[in-house]
This record gives sequence, structure tokens and C-alpha cells, in this order.
Amino acid sequence: MPNERDEASDESPNDLPCLEKLHSPTGSPPTASLSSLMELENSVSNLSLAHEIVVNRDFCFKPRSPPTDSLEGRVTEIVHRAFWDSLQEQLSSDPPEFSHAIILLQEVKTLLQSLLLPGHVRLRSQLDEVLDMELIQQEVNHGALDLHRLAGYIINTMGSLCAPVRDPEIRALRDLRDPVELFREIFRVLGLMKIDMVNFTVQTLRPHLMQQAVQYERAKFQQILDQHPASLDNTSAWLQAAASEEASAVSAGSEAPDSRSPVSATAVLNRAYIRLLHWSPQEQKYPETVLMDRARLDPLGRRLQMLVLEASVLLLTSAQCGGTVFSLQGFVGKLRQSITALLEGSHTREDDLKGALLGLGEKVLQQVNEALSRQEGAALPQENQDLLRGQITNLWKHNNPVRCLIGERVQGFLQAMLQGGPSKRSPDLPATLRLVGAELAELGTAFGQIVHFNRAVFGPFYAPILRKLLFPPGEAETGEDSR
Repeated sequence: MPNERDEASDESPNDLPCLEKLHSPTGSPPTASLSSLMELENSVSNLSLAHEIVVNRDFCFKPRSPPTDSLEGRVTEIVHRAFWDSLQEQLSSDPPEFSHAIILLQEVKTLLQSLLLPGHVRLRSQLDEVLDMELIQQEVNHGALDLHRLAGYIINTMGSLCAPVRDPEIRALRDLRDPVELFREIFRVLGLMKIDMVNFTVQTLRPHLMQQAVQYERAKFQQILDQHPASLDNTSAWLQAAASEEASAVSAGSEAPDSRSPVSATAVLNRAYIRLLHWSPQEQKYPETVLMDRARLDPLGRRLQMLVLEASVLLLTSAQCGGTVFSLQGFVGKLRQSITALLEGSHTREDDLKGALLGLGEKVLQQVNEALSRQEGAALPQENQDLLRGQITNLWKHNNPVRCLIGERVQGFLQAMLQGGPSKRSPDLPATLRLVGAELAELGTAFGQIVHFNRAVFGPFYAPILRKLLFPPGEAETGEDSR
């Protein structure tokens, strides 16, 4: 029977991340049975849900309702309206017809019972007594049913069970007199209370889930891997690209370029994680083992790009106007506010970044000249102004020397954080990054938490892949463990 509860009490979060769906190649017949596919889907869903609960402290279930302009939304609205109109017609007839109302009362009773705790013995007994469906049917047969009396009891019971945040909605229920509108709102608020109960349970269980999270996620992923052995293909490609980069970096830094230097498995894995912060949609598919954290890693990557640009602008400005201006109280703070405001969101498209940097160059020169005029009474020489404006504008290029330098410093800082582990203090920042040090340390901490948990869960899956990449058959395995 359609009602508002169907909409409000849906316990599936809208934005819950999930592993990519696994499809057969185009034109190929499905090789798995429907039951095995459903089992795989359930494993993926359970794994994603457990992971989100553990790593996202702000995670909570929310009421789900389809968009009003979607087909699902329009159909839902039509069906619900038809049901409530039918109830209105029944209750307005002479004599009133209560068949639908009795069914709704039974559903309300069931919902209230689902909110009771084991200690609510007296309340459970009272609920069975007041909402005795056989007695209510007898009252209907004798024309003695008092819907408002039952509704008053239901609202009082809801008020005793709800979280404080629902108190205003409970008070609003007491002011309703139309029985149809009252039923509709009771179901809506009961749906919210049910979600509140689920979220309370999640918060209560989170410490216990944390203790078992690594083993649970590892076992769940193993189930997926057993059913679909290709579930590590993207991960293998991701680690292979990182291994090639690390081998090139080690060779470039070796005093004897012709000799083959050992490549550390830990260094490869750290480089692979940092690659995720620079991921492009045009690259190969996202590694399966990190897919559940993509919703957290992508924003960190965008924030990292902003910090690189910000640090680059600050470095160029400092080089042209000297340290005396930067030492003025409040100058750096105002300059950073301008940089952030003008560059926000511009780095996603090259043309947008060009325009933003052009405007930023003018803004930086304005603030520098204002500061110089207050201090020394003279503006920055025109030659320096033109040079600084051009240098800032040229930062849109990915191979810009200053941007590359800052990017390398940032990558080195993140690698040092990953090598240090979650329990050690952050490494010292290079001088070029100190003005954005607090933001970079915060980003590095959030990134490190994601990485260390991922390594704890998926280390046993990475180890054989790295062993195969770094130690071909016949060579000694002397590398570090990936965990």
C-alpha cells in the first residue's frame, strides 16, 4: 500500500559510493547465474556500506525521495495522491468507511513497535492495549471509533520516543485536525524517527565496527574476487604505472645509470596513492581497491591543485617585491584571500584558469603597490610589474617551471607523510611551502588516514601484484612488504 512512509523511511543513502558494476563484454552471453550476480551485488553493497560507516565520521542515512521532475517522482506523486484522495473519500462518506484507516493504524502500530527498545516493556504492553486491532474493528462496527483519540495517543507515544530534534514536528502534529493530513504527517515523522534510530545505532556501533573493519572489508573483497577474478585488473594497471615511474625516478637519481637500482615496494605503493590525487578521467579506469574512497580523494586532489597554484603565486610575488612587503602585518592574509577567491573552481578547465590567472595578476599588483605606497611611497617598478604579471599568467601551463617545482615539493612532503605513518609527526615543510603549511598539513593528514586504512585492508592483495612487477621469476625477493 503506497504511503509517505515508503518515501521517508528508505534507508539507502543517496550518495553511497559503490564499486563499479561488473558487466560481460558487449555481445557476450552472461556467464553467471542470476543468483550469483545478486550475491555479488549484495557483497559490493555491504562492503561499500561498511566502509562508509567506518571511514566517514559524518556518515548518516537520509530520507530518500525521487526528484519531482523525474518519472519515478511523478509516478510516486500520482500514486500517493490517489491513495490519500481515496482515504479522504472514505472518511467523508456517510456513514464513514474505515477500512483503509484501520490498515493505516496497523502500520502505525508496527512502526511504533519497531522503535521500541527491549526495556520498553510497559510501553509495548500499552501499545498493544490501545491499538488492539480487534477492539478497533468492533468499535467501527458499532460506530464508536474515535480517530482523534487514537491519533492523540499515537502522537504522545511518538513524542516519548523521538529524538529532541523532532520535537517541533511532534508539536505541529498536535495542531492538525484533518484526519487525512494527520495520517500523512504521522507517517512522514515516523519515517524520520526510524532513520534517527538507524543513525543512532550506527553511531553506537561505530567503535565496535572500527575494531573489525580491516578483517571484514578484506573478507568481503575476497568474496568479490572469488566470484569475479578480474576485479583487480585496474588495480594491477595502476600499480604497474606507479612502478614504472618509481623505477625511472630511482634510475635518474642513481650515480651509475647503467646499473639497475632496487625499487622499494613501499615507495611504489606510496607513489601510486599520490597518483590518485592527480587522476584524470581520460586515464585508465580507477583501481577497484580504492574506488570506495574516490569521493574523498577527488576533492583532496582538487584542493591540492589549488594549494600548488596558491604557493606558486606567493613564491613569484615574494621574489619580485621582496620580503619587506610580505612582513607587513595582514598583507599575506589579504593576498591569500584574493588568490583563493579568484582561483576557486577555475583549475578544472584550462581556459577558465587562464582568465582567472590574468585577473589575479592585476589584483596581486594592486595589493603590492598599495602596500609599498603605505610603506615607502613608491610603487613596484614597471619592469617588475610586467614580469610578475606575466609569470602569474603563465602558471596555467602544466610544465611551468615554478608550478612544477612547487608540485615536486608538495609530492615530496606527501611521500614523507606516508612514510612516517599515522602515529608520527608531520615532516618539516620546505621554505617554499610554509605559507600554505597549515592547509597542506591538514590535507596530508586526511590523505594519510585514507591511505593507511586502505593499505591495512588491501595490503595482502597488493603484495603479489608488486612482487610480480618488481621481482620477475628467478630474481631474489628482497623488497619491502606492501602492508
